[in-house]
Amino acid sequence: MNLHEYQGKEMLASFGVAIQRGIVAQTADEAVEAAKKLTETTGTAWHVIKAQIHAGGRGKGGGVKLAKNLEEVKTIAGQIIGMQLITPQTPAEGKPVHQVLVAEDVYYPGETETSEFYVSVLLNRATGRNMIMYSTEGGMDIEAVAEETPHLIFTEEIDPAVGIQGFQARKIAFNLGLSGNAFKEMTKFITSLYTAYVKSDSSLFEINPVLKTSDNRILAVDAKVTLDDNALFRHKDYAELRDKREENPIEVEAGEVGLNYVDLDGNVGCMVNGAGLAMATMDLIKQAGGSPANFLDVGGTADAARVEIAFRIILKDPAVKAILVNIFGGIVRCDRVAQGIVDAYKNMGDAINVPIIVRLQGTNADIAKELIDGSGLNVLSATAFQEAADKVQEAIA
Repeated sequence: MNLHEYQGKEMLASFGVAIQRGIVAQTADEAVEAAKKLTETTGTAWHVIKAQIHAGGRGKGGGVKLAKNLEEVKTIAGQIIGMQLITPQTPAEGKPVHQVLVAEDVYYPGETETSEFYVSVLLNRATGRNMIMYSTEGGMDIEAVAEETPHLIFTEEIDPAVGIQGFQARKIAFNLGLSGNAFKEMTKFITSLYTAYVKSDSSLFEINPVLKTSDNRILAVDAKVTLDDNALFRHKDYAELRDKREENPIEVEAGEVGLNYVDLDGNVGCMVNGAGLAMATMDLIKQAGGSPANFLDVGGTADAARVEIAFRIILKDPAVKAILVNIFGGIVRCDRVAQGIVDAYKNMGDAINVPIIVRLQGTNADIAKELIDGSGLNVLSATAFQEAADKVQEAIA
């Protein structure tokens, strides 16, 4: 589950990570009030107005702007709230902005220059250990740094049995070229950040940039936080931070009825039971010359009501030209699944306007095939993988 920047920063701060302070606002007037409160707290009259969406590259898309007075705060916040923000990480049509973060300006002038770093914490799946990835080249173009100058990207793996050690935090600060108070602040920052990552059961922290201010403080100026959905039962307060407006509405609808659904860009809808069979089915569709439009695991229950819900969700995608149902009847009997498909089809009537290919294997598969073939509906039955692939190919030709 992704968090907004302001939510991620609040979580980091609760673990002692130093952050750029800010207040979220839903309207331009709220933004002005937030700026006033920040000025009272921080003493700065300049504020950064930052669009809050689940996507990076907001600055390049015009979603991050500096306001030098309260009048500019109101004007800029009014421009950003409600805009359709397009970044390299959004769909082509962009994402609507519902709120902004009014943050203190920490790039104030001083005797020494500021520096921007990149720091992330994630799991190295090759070794099974957590890893801190960092670079001196923080900022908006970190992807270009990784591609063009990979030697400027450093990593530090953490032994999960002992956690992060002091020498590792000091090594990171040293490789970032820091000294004096900034060195000490960075070691504290890295240690607190890793502690937050582990205790929050997150799957990704990405802080870009981490800022060394002109007075040698180390701050998280941005925060991309992704929580592990499987651990949310341990963090009920984090689960409440979910913003469904930022998620695919079809995926949200499917999740609310207990279906595991992932929206894809293809033309063949999939309805399968079991994640492994679903992956194999998607490969089958590709081999047949099609492209999967979704990943949908209906689980161990496939009665008429559940099948109908699954059909309606799949058919919300106008790109779907055919639906492949691939069910293995181990726990659930194939004939019950077949009857559920027939009942759902009849109940939906003209709502189903694409051919449906059904492959059922397992308990009572022969009875299921007879039910499908004798239904008189635009449903094609198959028993073998290749046979299903051939019928998919015919349906989308």
